[in-house]
Amino acid sequence: MTKVLLATEKPFAASAVSGIRAILDGAGFETILLEKYSSKSELLQAVADVQAIIVRSDIIDAEVFDAAKELKIVVRAGAGYDNIDLDAATKHGVCVMNTPGQNANAVAELVVGMLLFGIRNHFNGTSGTELMGKKIGLLAFGATGRNVARIAKGLAMEVYAYDPFSSKEQMEAEGVHFIATQAELFATCDIVSMHIPATPETKGSIGKALVGSMPKKAILVNTARKEIINEAELLEVLKEREDLRYFTDIQPACHAEMVEALGERYFATPKKMGAQTSEANTNAGLAAARQIVGFIKEGNERFRLNK
Repeated sequence: MTKVLLATEKPFAASAVSGIRAILDGAGFETILLEKYSSKSELLQAVADVQAIIVRSDIIDAEVFDAAKELKIVVRAGAGYDNIDLDAATKHGVCVMNTPGQNANAVAELVVGMLLFGIRNHFNGTSGTELMGKKIGLLAFGATGRNVARIAKGLAMEVYAYDPFSSKEQMEAEGVHFIATQAELFATCDIVSMHIPATPETKGSIGKALVGSMPKKAILVNTARKEIINEAELLEVLKEREDLRYFTDIQPACHAEMVEALGERYFATPKKMGAQTSEANTNAGLAAARQIVGFIKEGNERFRLNK
């Protein structure tokens, strides 16, 4: 019998676990839960004889793959996958997948929520501004970017996007203005919302040059990954440009310094919150379970990340 481990330091909602278990039981698989574990040794012990693992933000590195002698597939319930060592997975012959799009609406709603909170001065009773008519630029036009675009158009915003993997025709078909370069996006838009993954090419790529080129009173929003920001440069430019604002659901290492230096021009949630809705939690977990069943029973590799 195929054993599937749900290894979640931050557990799924109970309803999501029930749904995941129902899918796996229906396929004749055994579900094993490892929730709220406090040490890596617990994870290493749990993976020893399983064929599949579902994780959220849990770290699956070379040591885990070494310990998982029977492992065939790992599915990250969510879009980002920098918590999984793809090279180690490939070395061990393990397929890695994510569940793109399952939390896209949740992240998009958080983007707009933070924008409203920020431009209304943290709801402190003073006069703020409106989103209507503002130019919002999307750095990546995947599932999350498309959902931000959908909501932004409903607020009568002008939507722009840069994504080297999306064509001008695709964007324009969805009522989005095509931007040819990342630099042009930052220089053009009143708001830039970032949705790129953390890769060797993107890590530390958002710094003083790009942010400093933004229009007066511009806003930068990061619900992507902490690693894409050059934090020292960002803090420097935000200190120099007192008209700029930064909102994120990923606290930077210099969070305390940003709070002190920037005041209400800066906002960060206590922890990463983009996918923290019951709907997204459930959707991603169910998708992960279905993908494992499809892979084990039919060899379906549609969402495979490693080669």
